[in-house]
Amino acid sequence: MIKDNKSIYSALVANVLIAITKFIAGAFTNSSSMISEGIHSMVDSINQILLLYGLNKSRKEPDQMRPFGYGKELYFWSFIVAILIFGLGGGISIYQGIQHIIKPEPVINPLVNYAVLVLCMLFEGWSLRIAIKEFDKQRKGHTWWKAIVKSKDPSSFLVLFEDGAAVLGLFIVFIFMLIGHNFGLDYMDGLASVLVGLLLVFVSAILARESRSLLMGEGLSPETKEKIKLLVEKDPSVIRISNIISTYQAPEEVLLVIIAVFKPDIDTEDITDTISRIKETIRKEFKFMKFIIIQPSED
Repeated sequence: MIKDNKSIYSALVANVLIAITKFIAGAFTNSSSMISEGIHSMVDSINQILLLYGLNKSRKEPDQMRPFGYGKELYFWSFIVAILIFGLGGGISIYQGIQHIIKPEPVINPLVNYAVLVLCMLFEGWSLRIAIKEFDKQRKGHTWWKAIVKSKDPSSFLVLFEDGAAVLGLFIVFIFMLIGHNFGLDYMDGLASVLVGLLLVFVSAILARESRSLLMGEGLSPETKEKIKLLVEKDPSVIRISNIISTYQAPEEVLLVIIAVFKPDIDTEDITDTISRIKETIRKEFKFMKFIIIQPSED
């Protein structure tokens, strides 16, 4: 199933425009937190481009070099995106903030920053709203956190986390800039930058954990395995299932290996027919089982 990637494209457009606006405002007002926010939006823009690249590569047809397809390209690039959020987004923001805490400088024309922040909140809020609506379609009644953990499509929750962190980061900068401006605390601008950086590091740790799990070969849930077991054992030629091994090659592609014990009184031709029948039964119930291997066992 090919997604329209609406949330990724909307986030990309919003982040490019916002990054340019933040950099101009930060340079004009001498605000480190605004520059950090600009870096944040720039990194997010790069991330969306990498996600789109990974999605495109993952749809490449299988060949001799990759007989099971290129689906894991998406998981690889999602992991790279998580690292970029940590390194470029979080690291640079924290460094920038510490520099301005050590040598605080007054923010020039803070009203410009306020106006830019409110405008950016509107754009980021629009992008986040689209990401929430797109991910909500995939929840299937699960809680938000459980849906994220169970999701095999990192492109959906990556955008959700990025946009959520962007909106929260803007609120942090707005509040700390307001406090610094009203009470003459110039270091508050740098402190806001550090907090935004720590927020990005936290988000990147969660995303890296989920992307790593998928890249390392996450398999089917115990519930799905049990359903497959019951389905296969209903076949009259099968005594029982010895083992089920699986791994996601892509969000909608699973490699499934079933070790089955067949009745001893059936011949090779009957086993071949049974295997074909079982594969057809499984694919009717689970459309995403693209690769199914059934191995007879005497055990």
